[in-house]
Amino acid sequence: MRPLLSLAALPALFSTITAQNNHSFVDYTVEANPDLFPQCLAKLNMSFPDCTSGPLSQNLVCDRSASPHARATALVSLFTFEELVNNTGNTGFGVPRLNLPNYQVWGEALHGVGRATFRDQGDFSWATSFPMPISTMAALNKTLIKQIGEIVSTQLRAYSNAGLGGIDVYSPNINTFRHPVWGRGQETPGEDPFLASVFGYEYITALQGSSPDSEENLKIIATAKHFAGYDIESWRNHSRLGNDVQITQQDLSEYYMPPFITAARDARVRSVMCSYNAVNGLPSCANKFFLQTLLRETFAFVEDGYVSGDCGAVYNVWNPHGYADDEAAASAASIRAGTDIDCGTSYQFYLEDSLSEEMLSRAEIERGVVRLYASLIRAGYFDGPDAPYRDISWGDVLETDGWDIAYEAAVEGIVLLKNAEGTLPLSPEIRSVAVIGPWANVTTELQGNYFGPAPYLISPLAAFESSDLQVHYAFGTNVSSSSDSGFDAALTAARDADAILFFGGIDNTIEAEAMDRDNITWPGNQLDLIAQLSQLHKPLIVTTLGGGQIDSSTLKENPNVHALLWAGYPGQSGGHAIADVITGKRAPAGRLVTTQYPANYAETFSALDMSLRPNETSGNPGQTYMWYTGEAVYEFGHGLFYTTFAESANATDGGVLDIQELVTASHDGYGRVEQATLLNFTVTVRNTGKTTSDYTGLVFANTTAGPEPRPKKWVVGFDRLGAIEAGEEKVFNVPVTIDSVARTDEKGNRVLYPGKYELALNNERSVVVGFELKGDEVVLLAWPEETEAKTEILQVQG
Repeated sequence: MRPLLSLAALPALFSTITAQNNHSFVDYTVEANPDLFPQCLAKLNMSFPDCTSGPLSQNLVCDRSASPHARATALVSLFTFEELVNNTGNTGFGVPRLNLPNYQVWGEALHGVGRATFRDQGDFSWATSFPMPISTMAALNKTLIKQIGEIVSTQLRAYSNAGLGGIDVYSPNINTFRHPVWGRGQETPGEDPFLASVFGYEYITALQGSSPDSEENLKIIATAKHFAGYDIESWRNHSRLGNDVQITQQDLSEYYMPPFITAARDARVRSVMCSYNAVNGLPSCANKFFLQTLLRETFAFVEDGYVSGDCGAVYNVWNPHGYADDEAAASAASIRAGTDIDCGTSYQFYLEDSLSEEMLSRAEIERGVVRLYASLIRAGYFDGPDAPYRDISWGDVLETDGWDIAYEAAVEGIVLLKNAEGTLPLSPEIRSVAVIGPWANVTTELQGNYFGPAPYLISPLAAFESSDLQVHYAFGTNVSSSSDSGFDAALTAARDADAILFFGGIDNTIEAEAMDRDNITWPGNQLDLIAQLSQLHKPLIVTTLGGGQIDSSTLKENPNVHALLWAGYPGQSGGHAIADVITGKRAPAGRLVTTQYPANYAETFSALDMSLRPNETSGNPGQTYMWYTGEAVYEFGHGLFYTTFAESANATDGGVLDIQELVTASHDGYGRVEQATLLNFTVTVRNTGKTTSDYTGLVFANTTAGPEPRPKKWVVGFDRLGAIEAGEEKVFNVPVTIDSVARTDEKGNRVLYPGKYELALNNERSVVVGFELKGDEVVLLAWPEETEAKTEILQVQG
């Protein structure tokens, strides 16, 4: 087989690819060093097509009155076969003879502009680095998510307009954080599918910049990833590139797919990324059931939206999955299944062979390229400098309140896990603090992963040094160190201070893309140092950082560890936010969006067991708060305040509701009747303490309706109320939709069952409202049967 593209036509970096046997580098690069893979593919400067003169000016693609699909079709019809294939990868080479510029599909915006061309100094030298999504979701603030998305999209557009980036991004990551060892859980909104769905909706619509049903230009093209069932990297040498996980249709529909349903059907995301792994025998990027039957037909993915393979995932259909005989067959299988764009070079090197061997047609290749350009057209790519968003510049970046929002997000995402005897906030009598631990004096680590250069990074140490407190600093120990050589200095600093502040946990040397954790214990000898510090019998506050939870049961049980905070990856203002919470300038109100399990949880059953329900045979004790049968160290949804709140229901009974009346009622303002409000969960919240504080609440549902086994509970809503002063009351109101109380049957159908239900506020169930549904059960979403997908693969192989 010969590559269609000549090396002379490729940027110099492509020689790296062919020098390593045409793609064997993918396995090594993505697994061993995921940050290197982007550098192995060309990072092209951005420019816009010229529709005022030149070859394209008279083509329909430049006619703003035509539909995006018609315009894209007219453009692609001009391409020779070589030109067509040149534009099937994330690094698209345009068409020089048409003055069509090259284009780089691969951008990142997980929590800020993460993959643009940054200048060394001055304009376009930085991007606001917000907290990682796991931290932002802990704030339980939908407005905050949208604000971050809007600021990030403005910065992305400014870079794009300056020729330093594209107008689409591979963000957000809306996979659910099912198992605590997952190295990329930090990128997600947590373990609950409802929270992940809401996060995805708010972030996608903010990035894209227009109402989901609007025909207005897109600000940025968002990508919902990774579709689907992807939540393990390298656990016990099981590579994500070759994992074949078994998931029932019930679990797919109930847990793994809802965020993607919301992204496609409600947020109208323009792009979806298929994942590395296989599900039930089929690689996701060659799975027609996933990409056609579910995504396009059932979830109503936009007609001209495009699917991009994860970077190298098309290659992986052949190696290591072995679902195609060679790379040409893998490319053909992926195209036919619905993977439009290859983040990688399999399509560009091997689609000529796929065509010549009659594995697919030119029309099937064109389909994906048309979808890509139709989306770019929707973002004004061909519409000239007067198109919407083309006037966004560095000045607009400076005018946003990104730095303030980054700080606010960091504060709001901090979770107070333990606060014995009101240790926090620090007493005014505390005049000096010992600042100790591997996270005390960090900067870059605050950002997690997929970040660009921040305008500044404030470590906890720097924040305390700028306070009125006297600071005694000692490193103490590293995250995973076994050496106690720094213990004496730490103990000396602690003896000289009125209070001890330890900053530790895990970081991206422990959890990262391509790297899962071996266990969920505290790494290294951090707990040994904390134990010795606790023997000094001074106020001891431990702040845990990192995305995944670690078993802090010994700290919870140790009476001499007085307070425990979780701060995740808090971004550029992380140290400032943590210091302000500890000193009481701000009050914490975040809640855990993942369960903190005891350490033996990760040793009890296989992390590749995707079943949520408990199973005695496999040893699976149930996964996520919905099904876990054990006792958590700290529960999903746990979070303390510096004050006390009294909650009282405005109604204690939701009454009896008729199912048929609900599903046949008028639903003006909603696309589907199941989106309509079933009832409002309304509570009066009164601050009965002395400290002004925000208030957060999660609303859980539980029921005896429908078949067994039943989940313990599940989230149906949440909200955050802004600062409530001592003695003040505010109303907490969460609309509970019809769909949110439905359950999923064994076939994957979403069913509204008759029976009794309860809605409860937070883990404490401080307010409980009951209601009953009567009448016959109704299917709200019919899950299709998996039928032709395996046949499609076999036809390509054969």
